[in-house]
Amino acid sequence: MGIMNKTNRTYVRVAVLGLLLVALVFALYSSFVKDPNAVKVGGDAPNFSLEQLNGPELALDDLKGKGVVLNFWGTWCEPCKKEMPALQEQYNKFKDKGLVVVGVNIGEAPVAVEPFVKQFGVDFPILLDRQSQITKLYRIGPIPTTFFIAPDGEVKEIFIGQLNEAMIADKMSKILPK
Repeated sequence: MGIMNKTNRTYVRVAVLGLLLVALVFALYSSFVKDPNAVKVGGDAPNFSLEQLNGPELALDDLKGKGVVLNFWGTWCEPCKKEMPALQEQYNKFKDKGLVVVGVNIGEAPVAVEPFVKQFGVDFPILLDRQSQITKLYRIGPIPTTFFIAPDGEVKEIFIGQLNEAMIADKMSKILPK
């Protein structure tokens, strides 16, 4: 009685195949449908707090009332290297108008970040997301990824990829405090 007959084996195979097909359809559906928890334009930027490269912890909420350019980057990222001087240049032009640029380094130690920051003469706050928790919170994929956040905390624009100075200036001008 312990031996399955051919009909039962066929049913088991069809059931297993059906389950695999359901799992595949779900996986494909999930990858194409936008994540409902993702940070979106028009939504509030989630608050977080991270250690600064050369300073105390900084929380996003500490910057309420200012326009915030939140830039996720890494020292290994070639487009980030090209974008950093442009961010610094525009930060110099806009910082007295109530705007701050915050660089979020993804997963690297200060020993890697420090020379990069010095090389590019960066003097805006650099936060260290060593465990990539904020990177995950903001659902960062390709870098650089930059969030332009209004003084009230609303995400006005999300840009994936390398920005040039003209693009940065245009986007910064749209999030200045009134």
